[in-house]
Amino acid sequence: MSSSGPTRRPATAHEVAKLAGVSQSAVSRVFTPGASASPATRERVLAAAEQLGYRPNLVARSLIMGRSHLIGVVVPGNGNPFYQQALEQLSAAFATQGYRVLLFTTDQDMPSDPVLEEVLRYKVDALVLVSTGLSSRFAEECLQIGLPVVMFNRKTDSDASSSVTGENRKGGKRVAEYLLAGGHRRFAYVAGLEQSSTSRDREAGFTQCLAKHGIQQIERQVGGYSAAGAERAIRALLSLKRAPDAVFCANDHMALIAISIARGEFGLEPGTDLSIVGFDDILMGTWPIFGLTTYSQPVGRMVERTVEIVLRQLADQPAAPVQDVVSGQLIVRDSARKPNAGITVEGDRRTWAPPAAVRAR
Repeated sequence: MSSSGPTRRPATAHEVAKLAGVSQSAVSRVFTPGASASPATRERVLAAAEQLGYRPNLVARSLIMGRSHLIGVVVPGNGNPFYQQALEQLSAAFATQGYRVLLFTTDQDMPSDPVLEEVLRYKVDALVLVSTGLSSRFAEECLQIGLPVVMFNRKTDSDASSSVTGENRKGGKRVAEYLLAGGHRRFAYVAGLEQSSTSRDREAGFTQCLAKHGIQQIERQVGGYSAAGAERAIRALLSLKRAPDAVFCANDHMALIAISIARGEFGLEPGTDLSIVGFDDILMGTWPIFGLTTYSQPVGRMVERTVEIVLRQLADQPAAPVQDVVSGQLIVRDSARKPNAGITVEGDRRTWAPPAAVRAR
């Protein structure tokens, strides 16, 4: 015979309303983010809820409202600190709007559509794909069922889905200009994934700018946005008979590994013996041991714009998909040789633009 007492039944919204002396709809408004309720009503309802141990049933509410208040976020599982920063800020931004993030990780070397089909089984209200691909077929399916999809730090060739990216092509061009201004003549690019729009656009901006200055020979290795891939890529480049004196990596994660390999295995000091530049401006790049020169992607503004697009679509406001580009800057630190002109100092932050552009500000 069990000695435990009877299980207590959870309190209901009806009981809270009765104890607080308000309507059940008033209780619902108090526990619905963004809904209006007078301070006096809110105080009575919260006091009654605490006394009864009431917690709103989110599952029941989602069935009534037709919304789960879950935002699916798909992130590649490769340890890039930029993704962690983006995920933290997306979670916080959506939380202020009454939504919670449901996280899914994917193998960046595999097609993302099977993962996305799994995501749909959780009845999320919207999808944010962080640096993750989306086929045109799946984009069209999401469009047909009215599921908002926003690509973060990635875009597709189709205009069916919204995207928020940094200045990939312009940033690659600016990196090339910076390295040319520093007197470099032997260049290399460490690519991310071949199918990644971010890597392709950064490379295009970089190589096209160099070509305009008569430089066609650019060494190239694929790092795949992974630590192991970046290690192989930088070792191959620095082992060449005529090794590059300037290396542009498709993201900061690979650039930090490049700095470590150059210094630890080849005895080269970044910023003196060769220049290494990244793309993203992650926090780790600011550490004195790295001092990474990079082109910034302002993750805060990218997150803010992503949340705005999702909320507008959830509010059923008619709007065509948008492809937003958030502007960045070339951040000057110590991993690359500094040009004689064009550097602007604002507090402890140094940025660079071609001298003509600086004068035009």
